Amino acid sequence: MKAKNNFNENSCQTWFPNLTLKSILLIALVWFNIQTPAQAQEVQYTKPSWWFGVAGGANFNFYEGSTHQLTSDFTPPVVFHEGKGIGLFVAPLIEYYRPETRWGFMFQAGYDNRKATFDQVDSSCNCPTDLKTNISYITVEPSLRFAPFKSNLFLFAGPRVAFNMDKSFTYQLGINPAYPNQAPTPEVKGDLSDMNKTIISMQVGLGFDIPLSSQTSKTQFVLSPFASFHPYFGQDPRSIETLNITTIRAGVALKFGQGRLVTVPEDKVVVVADPEVQFSVSAPANEPTKVRVREVFPLRNYVFFNVGSTEIPSRYKLLKIEEVKDFREDQLEMVTPINQSGRSERQMNVYYNVINILGDRMIKNPSTTITLFGSSEQGPQEGKAMAESVKFYLVNTFGIKGSRITTKGQSKPNIPSTQPGGTLELDLLREGDRRVSIESSSPVLLQEFQSGSDAKSAAAMPLQEAPIESYVVFDVKGANEAFSAWSIQLVDETGKLQTFGPYTQESVSLSSKSILGDKTQGDYKVTLTGQTKSGNMVTKETTSHIVLWEPAKIEEGLRYSIIYEFNASKAITIYEKYLTEVVAPKIPANGKVIIQGHADIIGNDAHNLKLSQARANDVRTILESALSKSGRSDVKFEVSAYGEDPNQSPFNNKYPEERFYNRTVIIDIFNNGK
Repeated sequence: MKAKNNFNENSCQTWFPNLTLKSILLIALVWFNIQTPAQAQEVQYTKPSWWFGVAGGANFNFYEGSTHQLTSDFTPPVVFHEGKGIGLFVAPLIEYYRPETRWGFMFQAGYDNRKATFDQVDSSCNCPTDLKTNISYITVEPSLRFAPFKSNLFLFAGPRVAFNMDKSFTYQLGINPAYPNQAPTPEVKGDLSDMNKTIISMQVGLGFDIPLSSQTSKTQFVLSPFASFHPYFGQDPRSIETLNITTIRAGVALKFGQGRLVTVPEDKVVVVADPEVQFSVSAPANEPTKVRVREVFPLRNYVFFNVGSTEIPSRYKLLKIEEVKDFREDQLEMVTPINQSGRSERQMNVYYNVINILGDRMIKNPSTTITLFGSSEQGPQEGKAMAESVKFYLVNTFGIKGSRITTKGQSKPNIPSTQPGGTLELDLLREGDRRVSIESSSPVLLQEFQSGSDAKSAAAMPLQEAPIESYVVFDVKGANEAFSAWSIQLVDETGKLQTFGPYTQESVSLSSKSILGDKTQGDYKVTLTGQTKSGNMVTKETTSHIVLWEPAKIEEGLRYSIIYEFNASKAITIYEKYLTEVVAPKIPANGKVIIQGHADIIGNDAHNLKLSQARANDVRTILESALSKSGRSDVKFEVSAYGEDPNQSPFNNKYPEERFYNRTVIIDIFNNGK
């Protein structure tokens, strides 16, 4: 049966569906430019309460249910169930809401297209069948408007009353793929029967108002993106079958309204001023002289072992055989700042190479021999096994003859940390006693570590670039609010003008070199010129003395350290001789000696502070005595004690070797009191 073909494709077209959203916005903005003259800066208007405009967007339509009988005269051989499509929505609108309130009212009425293409279905002859519908309405949508935060974000909800104006369909019976030469069946076009002329449903949605003009304009424009949801409740397009529509709408509305002039008595007229800015220039001076020391580092002749293991711990640096030829003791550079920051990491790097330093020295001194005393709480046998591990490494990696190394085992070291009757912190003390002690009659093997020469040649220092902290900083606080752009002009003593900018950020840094050029310093008049967002020009002035950045001069000193035994405040004989014969002669005439005493974490804070003070005083007494015997009294001493203070401690306290090295006194020697 053939459907009625009196459907006129142009009968339902009107002017407004053919307008694109872009065209609507362009027309509105042109109208805005014609209608809204430039307002005087001091004139203010209220925000409008009534808004008029146009909304446009896309309907994303989702059909569910089923449809079979398309007209009273035409029923295809298949049932269609699901479809989807995108249709146009465009409508004039009116809104009312008072500024700074939550509730308002919205009304829009216009064209609402709900077209769709249904999923293809195969007929009994294995022929594909397709159905397209072009259902459209004149929609009337009143809504309540709610701004929950009294802000530009708003929600809306309300009924939708739709009057059907287009109900056309296109049906196509395809060709069986098995018979491709079959003549195609003509499309069937017509109007769906049994259409509901009026539909009452609902919608909920949200939007956001973006102001396009300020309150200095009487006519104010707002652009409002929005999205809404139209559930299938009530959206049954036909009075037969179960077909229904769910729609998601997304679009944008352009709205305009007119505010009321804010009238102010003449004696109380308020002129809207541009936001204030604060302008300052910071030109850092060059850094003062930096002090650093070249360190002579005592090597503790111990290798500590983990509990339950006779293998050298992994924290010690162990070389491969092929790396030995490239190892040099003087590669372990020891130039450090006067403060303690980072000292632990650098010096423990030296200590964790203690076996490599020993092997390197034994290669260079082939007549020397050593004895390794392994001490273990488990007995001499395990102690000897620990000593054998060190010997095995020296023999197999450095190629030292085994006959030059003697190993012995014992339960406690010759100078133990654990004392008879002791009950506190025994675990830490026992860790310190689980070690291999290196002893030799050849002082060259156990002498202090010192790398490089006493001073670096200035010519060898690489050229340094000016650090960012030396740059001249121009701060314009409030610039983001006040200015669309700003620039700076600098005039020196000779009248030479330089301009930098424009800038938009609140802070700008320039190198002193870019300002001074070939000069080393100069006095400048600095002028800030900013263009406000209202079109005014603002200037502010200040002065600044700018100096060319130069790298800080390095004043070098010498650092020596000696190590004390556990809970001892008297230097062992070898260190007393070292202080007298090595350190004291290095102190220059009228020199300055800074002595710092330290302790590890074993014991209470008060005791360790006294212990570190006694150690520092012990070193001072030995040095003063040595100088006095030479007839000298020209040296200035500064003595400090820090106990176990972790902020001042040279090393961490996690491992026994770190605790042993924290039982120390550090001696810094400077020339002419530097």
